[in-house]
Amino acid sequence: MDVAVFSTKPYDRRFLDAANVAAGNRHRFTYFEARLTHATAVLAKGAAAVCPFVNDQADEAVLEEFTRIGVRLVALRSAGFNNVDLAAARRLGVTVARVPAYSPDAVAEHTVAMILSLNRAIHRAYARVREGNFALEGLLGFDLKGRAVGVVGTGRIGVAVARIMLGFGCRVLAHDLAPDPACAAMGVAYVPLKELLAESDIVTLHCPLTPQTRHMIDAATIGRMKRGAMLVNTSRGGLVDTRAAIDGLKSGAIGHLGLDVYEEEGDLFFQDLSGQVLQDDVFARLLTFPNVLVTGHQAFFTAEALTAIADTTVANITAFEQTGRAVHEVSVEKLA
Repeated sequence: MDVAVFSTKPYDRRFLDAANVAAGNRHRFTYFEARLTHATAVLAKGAAAVCPFVNDQADEAVLEEFTRIGVRLVALRSAGFNNVDLAAARRLGVTVARVPAYSPDAVAEHTVAMILSLNRAIHRAYARVREGNFALEGLLGFDLKGRAVGVVGTGRIGVAVARIMLGFGCRVLAHDLAPDPACAAMGVAYVPLKELLAESDIVTLHCPLTPQTRHMIDAATIGRMKRGAMLVNTSRGGLVDTRAAIDGLKSGAIGHLGLDVYEEEGDLFFQDLSGQVLQDDVFARLLTFPNVLVTGHQAFFTAEALTAIADTTVANITAFEQTGRAVHEVSVEKLA
């Protein structure tokens, strides 16, 4: 099957090519560095499938263009699908598939790395030492042992984070619409979101982005958080109202903020902008806070995760070619 792959970097090509070889070189990948938009959708002409990434847009206009040029499958190489208009896909007869789980440990471990770095100001200490400044003022942290950690969303990643934090001796609270009995059996206490926010020294988000979860962290929820708590988001940028978070940092309501995702990251992440002036004033403001740590959507970025993403993506494409159904299809009911 001919496949048009958008938003590709050298590492995407390396892992997808390896997965395709392992599958017997069934497919012909054409790689595009461009993001998928309505303007670039025509690049997929001649392909039966497209393979977008997290910041590519497959809205109604893009899907209509796909229908016109003969694309029948959107094979996401991500777990999230908030960038796809599922209702339009169903109406147009375009199948949408995803990678539901690649390496939950990769994202969980990056989450904990951000917690540790923010708590002990590793990012600031690193910069100081390189400049010959060995002063400790401003680097004071706290023991994790005995602290309350609130995990919002206990899918595979959230459970992995909970397990690690329990290993540090933390008291772990969780909130999920569908509590996981196995997670509770580890010693995690499921509580209402309001209680989690009020009691947690650290709040970490592991939810999909849906209309219901968009800006779940806003001025109101920040006001319910324990004053000076740490907030970490390695899930989807739209979960956090960035302007409200900035206000929370300025007032001291948020003591530390760790972001691997950002709600307007599409024009920033996955590219080298070091020689340019940032045009996003909100993001630029975030970078001025000493108690903020931002990474460029790299929590997933391990060899194990990229291998799993590529293997599952190729499996979805192969199954669709053979049966007309992908292994991990996304249904419009996921919108509910």
